[in-house]
Amino acid sequence: MTGHYFDADPSAPSERRTVPLVLPDWRADLLTDRAVFSGDRVDPGSKLLLLEAPAPGDGVVEALDLGCGYGPLALTLAHRRPSARVWAVDVNARAVELCRDNAAAQGLTNVEAMPVGPQQPFGTIPDDIRFDLIWSNPPIRVGKPELHALLRRWLARLSPAGRAVLVVHKHLGADSLQRWLIDEGHPTDRLTSRAGYRLLQVGPAANGAGDPDETPQDEP
Repeated sequence: MTGHYFDADPSAPSERRTVPLVLPDWRADLLTDRAVFSGDRVDPGSKLLLLEAPAPGDGVVEALDLGCGYGPLALTLAHRRPSARVWAVDVNARAVELCRDNAAAQGLTNVEAMPVGPQQPFGTIPDDIRFDLIWSNPPIRVGKPELHALLRRWLARLSPAGRAVLVVHKHLGADSLQRWLIDEGHPTDRLTSRAGYRLLQVGPAANGAGDPDETPQDEP
């Protein structure tokens, strides 16, 4: 039994190793471990987000990586927007420690990584912080009720002009999640679709709610 990536304290023995993150504007070798999400490679959904998400603009001061794992999204965001503070949260304490160590190894002093859980649903993030940008490869496998509660909690902390960019595989409910977000009052556009992954942009910065059943031109 190796444990799930969404376990708070994985029981699997630690076995650290590194995986490469290679992007057009940045490269880093990231520490990973057993019982963390996609520990053997940077997940292709996360890679799609890093390649296709709109660049963080000058207005991004407070940013969040929701479900940070060992940190590929948080670290890239911190690299691309060094003047922003990037909060990185995960229920998995092992993943949070890896994210901290990876940020330190890359000299990214603007990353604040912390565990979250039932006792501290927002970790130690001050109550008055509102996020200008959220990036997330959300933990779909926790189940719909927990996923919906998670998204309700964190999307409520977007700033008035803030947006979230989520990546979800279509076979894991990306299209139904987009419809749910719209029904919840969050305008949601599909930015792109590739290799089965949908990249969704949520919030008033979206161009419009769009059609959740629309098939993008780059994927039949």
